[in-house]
Amino acid sequence: MPETTAAPTTGRTPPHSQGVRPGRGLPPFADAGEPAALTTLQVLRLLDSGPRGLTEEQAEERLLRYGENVVPARRPPSWPRRFLGSLRDPFTAVLLCLGVVSAAVASWGTACVIMVLVVVSCALRSGGEHQAGRSMAALRELVPTTASVQRRTADDAPPRVREIPVDQLVVGDVVRLGPGDLVPADVRLLRASGLTVHQAALTGESVPVPKNALDAPAGGGAEPPEPPHLCFQGSSVASGSGTALVIATGPDTRFAAAYGGPARRRGETAFDRSVHGIAWTLIRFMLLTPPLVLMANAALRGRGLETLPFAVAVAVGLTPEMLPVIVTAALARGASALARTSGVIVKRLPALHDLGAIDVLCLDKTGTLTQDRPVVERALDARGDEDPDVLEWAAVNSFWTVELAELPVPDTLDDAILDAAGERGADPFAYDGIAALPFDPSHRLATAVVRRPGRHTTHTLVVKGAVEDVLDRCGAVAVGGADAALDAAHRERLLGLAAEEAAGGLRLLAVARAERPARLGPYGDKDLRGLTFLGFVALRDALAPTATDALEDLARRGVAVKILTGDHPGTAARACRDLGLAPGEVLTAGRLGDLSGPPLAEAVARATVVARCTAQDKARIVTALRAGGRITGFLGDGVNDLPALRAADVGICPRGAVTVAREGADVVLAEKDLTAIDRAITAGRRSSSTIAGYLRITLSSNLGNVIAMLAAGLLLPFLPMLPAQVLVQNLCFDAAQLAFALDRPGPAAERKPAVLRPRTFLRFITAFGLLNAAADIATFGVLAFASHTTAHAGDPAVFHAGWFTENLLTQAMVMLLLRTGRHAAEGRAPGPVHLAAAALAVIGVLLPLSPLGPPLDMSAPPPLYYALLAAVLTLYGLVLSATYKRHPARRT
Repeated sequence: MPETTAAPTTGRTPPHSQGVRPGRGLPPFADAGEPAALTTLQVLRLLDSGPRGLTEEQAEERLLRYGENVVPARRPPSWPRRFLGSLRDPFTAVLLCLGVVSAAVASWGTACVIMVLVVVSCALRSGGEHQAGRSMAALRELVPTTASVQRRTADDAPPRVREIPVDQLVVGDVVRLGPGDLVPADVRLLRASGLTVHQAALTGESVPVPKNALDAPAGGGAEPPEPPHLCFQGSSVASGSGTALVIATGPDTRFAAAYGGPARRRGETAFDRSVHGIAWTLIRFMLLTPPLVLMANAALRGRGLETLPFAVAVAVGLTPEMLPVIVTAALARGASALARTSGVIVKRLPALHDLGAIDVLCLDKTGTLTQDRPVVERALDARGDEDPDVLEWAAVNSFWTVELAELPVPDTLDDAILDAAGERGADPFAYDGIAALPFDPSHRLATAVVRRPGRHTTHTLVVKGAVEDVLDRCGAVAVGGADAALDAAHRERLLGLAAEEAAGGLRLLAVARAERPARLGPYGDKDLRGLTFLGFVALRDALAPTATDALEDLARRGVAVKILTGDHPGTAARACRDLGLAPGEVLTAGRLGDLSGPPLAEAVARATVVARCTAQDKARIVTALRAGGRITGFLGDGVNDLPALRAADVGICPRGAVTVAREGADVVLAEKDLTAIDRAITAGRRSSSTIAGYLRITLSSNLGNVIAMLAAGLLLPFLPMLPAQVLVQNLCFDAAQLAFALDRPGPAAERKPAVLRPRTFLRFITAFGLLNAAADIATFGVLAFASHTTAHAGDPAVFHAGWFTENLLTQAMVMLLLRTGRHAAEGRAPGPVHLAAAALAVIGVLLPLSPLGPPLDMSAPPPLYYALLAAVLTLYGLVLSATYKRHPARRT
């Protein structure tokens, strides 16, 4: 079996080499150049190691000296720290300020209620995020944690291979690598046989990269970006095997360097922008209200500071006290449902709102739109026509190469060829296997030697590999059942055909054959001359089974998908076409050049695919889209995706992502599946819709009440409502509004990105607040008329009771008529909001009539008042419904 081997060393390396690093954090090659530029012997001497590995004593000493092979993890915040951090939320800060002001004017009831709401909100938010942190910690325990290491019990003892925990590896250890193994540290290859590794987690490359052992790398100077004789922690072995020397562990690995610096704080997200805007709008109203109340009462009624508690109560009445609780409860409920039903972990609760607001989703092609395996598209002869015989010969090569070379697992390309040939009835068992030369990364060929049925004196060499390498060994080409000489014209035509297929997004393997007299000796590279070119096998990426439906669902929800990939532009464009996604103008990162800001956002907006992207390109594109006003999500799973994950409004990664990607993401999916993202977006929109519905209902109702209170304070010789009555009214309304946290918005809420836009809310609450104020002022007239026709004229207690009842009834109507995404009459079983509104209406009617009325300075209004109030509320409900159906904010 051919293999690459670094030059051997003679004897054991000196036991007191000066190359061992003096302490953790200092590179072992600081004084001797980069490891890729040194010879194998120099590296072994610098690390005081040898091909047989370290002794157990040496390994223990180094483990104590340099520490375990673990990437330094950022310690998650404790629950108390999360609780205190929740106080920085703008809505919570507004409530805290109101609580302090209420306490300052001796309104202890209001202050206590507000403080209870703050504690409940912070407990819900910190508890949800703490539970997500515990789920993330459980995911870390699922990562494989062993490696095959070669060690000796003593200097003169033979080496023994055994499995040890990855965190026990030290610099100088010799490890064995096989198919499926994770590379446990940064290593230098000592020996390799057909070794290829997946580096997608580090570089984004979807195709396995060939690796081989080199003794003295060419060039000798600076380390190349991807040295073929080095493998890095975070990659995994795709095929072949190897023996390697550990040259860096823990924080000194390239993997750790991806996030070794201090954690970067994510910029302001969509949720942050929304809540800050709404919070500042509320703060302006609240700061303006008390002075207006005081000045108006002083100027018109000659009242002084005795109206200060009433002014504060009015400001409190304007504030949606339950907002932090409703926001946190709605987000926590959505996050809990996602974790329970879809295995999706929302690490940061506001990220669920941002998921619902996403209008651009950036992702890589591999693993989301396509699977990590190829499939055969077609087999072509030398003229470009489909030919099943070419596929059959390719299958013969794949089968006997795997069987005779004793490879642990077949390559994914071989798997695809054997599957396709099996579906077409090809039978490699019809041939007798003689010998095999497995895939060699340096020659990019794999060869099987077989005996065809009835030809005992002839061996057939079947060669499969890269088009250029196969053509270099061909002297003839099979055309129309006959062999013709492979001249320059034939060669150019075949290369042109290969280039055309590659431009269409296909990966090509060339197939050739040669007949040789049967012999007993081994076969080698010298026998691979004078081959006859048979044709091509064209392969494409296997499509993810759920990708087509998921893309259609995302399009229906108004989410544009941008594919940022390191692959060839043709490969990415073909995957889009196969999935029914129009690729549009296919850009490359090189064409975008040094664009940034609006020009870059405009260029990407016109395209679906940006190919040949590096990690920095992805982050630059995501940043530009956000700066252009788009709310952006990014799905990634590798170290190279970390900058873009941090740059997006929402960073998303699958459970199988590398540790640093999971730590940097906001949302962790059970699988790398677009349908999971669609479910997460739906949950986010439902939560956001609940929050938006609460804000619209509460703010419009509260604004109407405040306007009416101000008007009544100027028109009446007494306070329209006492502070205690305002507090009880707010408590009743707040308790009813808890039902919004349990509400499920209708399907309309899931169709478009859900963004809490302050200006939209301001227009909405102004329009419907004025309607509410009009109903309240009409109630004043009803109360005045009913009082003058009875013996209760001028009685403040009757006015307080009548207005208390009307306020709670109008608030109950608003809860039902202004719910987001619902119609007033649904024909469904009553939900939590229906029940809460009914309870609020019952309290509004009965409380003034109950024994609790007199202590609150409320007397029962005359019966005529209730009849006239019913007429006012009926008219109000009709106008409210008609206005809501025609209001543009309803559709945003």
